[in-house]
Amino acid sequence: MAKEKKVSKTNRNRWKIQLFATLATNPFFVNFFQGKIHKGRLKGICVPGLNCYSCPAAAASCPIGSLQAVIGSSKFKFSYYIVGVVIFIGAVLGRVVCGFLCPFGWFQELLHKIPTKKFSTKKLHFLTYLKYVILAVFVIVLPMTIVNEVGMGDPFFCKYLCPAGILEGGIPLSLANSGIRASLGWLFTWKSCILLGIIVLAVFFYRPFCKWICPLGAFYALFNKISVYQLRVDEGKCTACGACSRVCKMDVDVFRSPNHTECIRCGDCIRACPQQAINKSFTLKSIDKKKGETYEKSN
Repeated sequence: MAKEKKVSKTNRNRWKIQLFATLATNPFFVNFFQGKIHKGRLKGICVPGLNCYSCPAAAASCPIGSLQAVIGSSKFKFSYYIVGVVIFIGAVLGRVVCGFLCPFGWFQELLHKIPTKKFSTKKLHFLTYLKYVILAVFVIVLPMTIVNEVGMGDPFFCKYLCPAGILEGGIPLSLANSGIRASLGWLFTWKSCILLGIIVLAVFFYRPFCKWICPLGAFYALFNKISVYQLRVDEGKCTACGACSRVCKMDVDVFRSPNHTECIRCGDCIRACPQQAINKSFTLKSIDKKKGETYEKSN
């Protein structure tokens, strides 16, 4: 019972972890008023979640931005370091990063708490594959193949698509710096429209950017089934009642595939399980269990 209470407490305090992660990765608040970007030594390392390098308060770099930088330049000496760090995080935590450590993911959750009618995304499941296309095309292929006169590739995702960049960097810097305001053009307008679209969608749909667009979420999702951090279903306790699947806002049939690529390990399924059959653990072996037939009969 003590273990179950501890797990439940962790889940209830998830927002505190999200708050701490956001503040820890963005501690230089004074820069918002000065209209400048922090450029300390920590900018040479990556944070786990999606957090824009250009955010005035950011202490370190975004993993997607860093990944594009090394892919776009074959001479960058820290390419193996950056790729290795992101792979290590994914191999250990999987999409725990999305559920606990990503500021932009938490931003969407806060928007979703606005009182209004909510809609399921189950019928839009096909859109979850879009983020893998964005990862492959905008983060990897385009920076490698389309280069300027000095052989450098643009950070296509950050430059043309990322709503976190305009929220954390573009808008705050333009508000505080008149020179930046004077130079704003179509790109700022385009990305502002993307951000506005994500904000509206997040009010009605749970984490739309994470589900459909985020290349970092797509990258970590590749490790979900093999990461050290796992969700485990006790087959002896599980009755396949479907309670875990019904509360999952990421549209995962948890008892069938507890380490599904869309699972952000938020812990809602653990609290919802009447049999206390779902647990978190650190393991080197996935033991996903399927009980589809029983589930279908109960529905």
